[in-house]
Amino acid sequence: MNNIVGNKLRSLRKNKGFTQEQVADYLHISQSAYARMENGESNSWSAHIESICQVFEISPEDLLKSEAVIINNNQQGGNSAYYIHQALSEKLIEKYEALLKEKDKVIQLLEEKLK
Repeated sequence: MNNIVGNKLRSLRKNKGFTQEQVADYLHISQSAYARMENGESNSWSAHIESICQVFEISPEDLLKSEAVIINNNQQGGNSAYYIHQALSEKLIEKYEALLKEKDKVIQLLEEKLK
């Protein structure tokens, strides 16, 4: 669940054009604490769910849904198809980055076995 919420937080923040520091300031937490939320390393988002929903103009249900990233149709002329496409592209990139990290670990293990 932390990864789902974290990915959604990152997409929502980028779509709004906010920095991590701006969102962290709104939530009255450090930028590093907010970064841990986005990276799925922390479940502290649950303590800030109301404020998160206010800053991104979404409902708590929208934040917790696992299918698509929720986009506010009123932002930037309502061009939600673009933002959904962008969010899906970001998810694909994140998956490939995870696969690349896994590949690097396997390579490292194989190199250690060769020594």
